[in-house]
Amino acid sequence: MTGPASVELASVVKEYPGHRALDGVDLRIEPGEFVALLGPSGCGKTTALRTIAGLESIDGGGIRIDGEDVAAKPTNKRDIGMVFQSYSLFPHLTVAQNVEFGLRMRRVAGPERTARATEALELVGLGAFGGRYAHQLSGGQQQRVALARALVTRPRVLLLDEPLSALDAKVRTSLRDEIRRIQTELGITTLFVTHDQEEALAVADRVAVMRQGRIEQIGTPEQLYRTPATAFVADFVGLSNRLPAHLTDGVVAFQDVRLPLLGDPQPDGPVEALVRPEDLVLGEEGLRGTVIASSFLGSVRRTQVRLDDGAVVSVQHDVEQAPAAGDEVRLRIRATAVSASAAAVSASAVA
Repeated sequence: MTGPASVELASVVKEYPGHRALDGVDLRIEPGEFVALLGPSGCGKTTALRTIAGLESIDGGGIRIDGEDVAAKPTNKRDIGMVFQSYSLFPHLTVAQNVEFGLRMRRVAGPERTARATEALELVGLGAFGGRYAHQLSGGQQQRVALARALVTRPRVLLLDEPLSALDAKVRTSLRDEIRRIQTELGITTLFVTHDQEEALAVADRVAVMRQGRIEQIGTPEQLYRTPATAFVADFVGLSNRLPAHLTDGVVAFQDVRLPLLGDPQPDGPVEALVRPEDLVLGEEGLRGTVIASSFLGSVRRTQVRLDDGAVVSVQHDVEQAPAAGDEVRLRIRATAVSASAAAVSASAVA
């Protein structure tokens, strides 16, 4: 490995019979950057990753790794490492032999294979597990082996296709942090595909939200959460409450609240406001409502409130505030702008 490489998709198109999976996707990943592709099932995120890997051909556009067009190159000539959702370990080989497999295919000498496999296993915290077999490992350990196998060839680009979705929540959180640690330590250019917005926000330098074969928005986790470019992004990234509202001359109005429109101009008319739970504040003025229930979540409390117009909203607040069911409350909205579309509106936490 001579160093991390840039990766670029330039107006990439991928067609299937009756379906355009990628519709002119443009994406550039800088050397050493960690980018997550986020979106619902069928949005094209895995197809995009597979085109970079060479597992899918493209019908238009270009794919460049470090400036070189690799669209016509086979997978084994692209200098990439891949980790899939399924571990795909060889059951008849030991952990060390599984990790060495790619090096064996490259005809790397035995002593070097052993040394590099040991180094990769140490990197993922499995240095003492080289002699075990896949059935003797937990799911999280097997995925660490798959990661070590991808890294042992010292690729310039690492591709991760929903590698954590088969794991339970606690293991998934631990392993995602390990992946980020290893990526930072190695400085390897990484593309991480996931449908879990919490994962994407937690580990990536930038997140690209995909919808129907296109990138809807790309930015830092903070940018996506606080200033979503579209209602879809606001609804998909993070939790939001939906409030019926009306858009007139760039102002979104619901009950007595008036907030300026965020983003591109939109046609006037009925919309919905998507307000983050943490952007609703329990206080002495604002929207009137009645508490339905309140739940203690450790560091915060989440309270469900039915507004006077019938809408039910979720409020996230300090645990010191503990309203009871039936209490009458007032809610102030502290977001300073909202983005909107004809179908929905999304409140941005632009505080």
